[in-house]
Amino acid sequence: MAESDLPLAGLRVLDISSFIAAPAAAVVLGDWGADVIKVEGPEGDPNRRIMHDSSNYPKSEVNYPWQMDSRNKRSIVLDLKQAAARAALDRLIAKSDILICNFPPPVRDKLRLAYDDVKSVNPRLIYASLTGYGESGPDRDRPGFDATAYFARSGLLDAQRYEGGPPGVPGPAQGDRATAMTLVSAILMALMHRTKTGEGSWVGTSLLGNGLWSCGVIAQAALVGAFLPHRPPPDRPRSALGNIYRTADDRWLQLTIVRADKLWAPLCRAMGLEALIDDPRFASEPERRQNAPELAGLLSDAFATKPYEHWRQALAAHSVTFGVISRPQDVPDDQQAVACGAVVDTAIPGMPRTLADPVRLGFASQRLAHAAPELGQHSDEILGEAGLSTGEIAGLRASGAVK
Repeated sequence: MAESDLPLAGLRVLDISSFIAAPAAAVVLGDWGADVIKVEGPEGDPNRRIMHDSSNYPKSEVNYPWQMDSRNKRSIVLDLKQAAARAALDRLIAKSDILICNFPPPVRDKLRLAYDDVKSVNPRLIYASLTGYGESGPDRDRPGFDATAYFARSGLLDAQRYEGGPPGVPGPAQGDRATAMTLVSAILMALMHRTKTGEGSWVGTSLLGNGLWSCGVIAQAALVGAFLPHRPPPDRPRSALGNIYRTADDRWLQLTIVRADKLWAPLCRAMGLEALIDDPRFASEPERRQNAPELAGLLSDAFATKPYEHWRQALAAHSVTFGVISRPQDVPDDQQAVACGAVVDTAIPGMPRTLADPVRLGFASQRLAHAAPELGQHSDEILGEAGLSTGEIAGLRASGAVK
């Protein structure tokens, strides 16, 4: 499929955002054909350096975070603190369809980048805002990251911890990528609205809102006054049929058996524990719950006798619901990840494969990932497309407004 045939081809996106959630939303739009212009300050998006600046990122000779979150984009450097650069940005806004911004509200106001500021320049513009904690309320001006707003504030970290233990620390950008898809959805709704009315609009989302949505079962329960104590450890679970178990080759399996009465006998047969099928301690779900620690011990001992591959085949043969707890190092060899289109080839030197965004369309395939831009690589090209003359561009460069 030619790139001109992709569903978002012809749309121009200004990505005036940094780090991960908002830029990742721009990546998705670019995957489906949009022309994404990355607007950066003189120092560049900190995501260019995050692999080196953060102790939680695996180190590599390939700047994989930047390549993944800025593939297929073009870069222009504008020092928006200078009036001339801000005026040049208006020229870009006038010719764009979508603007993605994640500045906190006070910074937006200072830079004259609030929705009302840009609406007057381009009434058809879709302005997509990402915040940590939302556009209103006492914490609206606080900067937020996925670790603080999505995971910590929403209750997700506390909801997942075992009793007596500390909350876990999330891996880098896990909440950011989920939040990016929400922002993409909001933008697509705004495009539908513009198709119907001809009008641009503001749309937005927050890390906190997405974290609460992700924590929906626990958070909604809290809203009606329902709570559970922290999760007991695996050797005394609430349910032994919804628990994790270690195999002989030091892999972990997650049993998730919801229809317990139907799958109890198949589970026992798969594990060679037929004697437990009619054991009165585990005759029905109430008994299995009451005796969960004892049952967990029996299952744990059995799982520990054979490697994962044995259990994968045995459980699957009896239609028992389970999942392997994969390790990051398993991803490169995961044939299913390739088959379902989650891992795809690229045209990026040094990074032959990458993660596709999770959208699948029957009428189109995602754009091939090309290398992320160098800082300011396309400044002159982009300004020329916005109608600035060679002399005007040279003047902006001479003043330091453009680099």
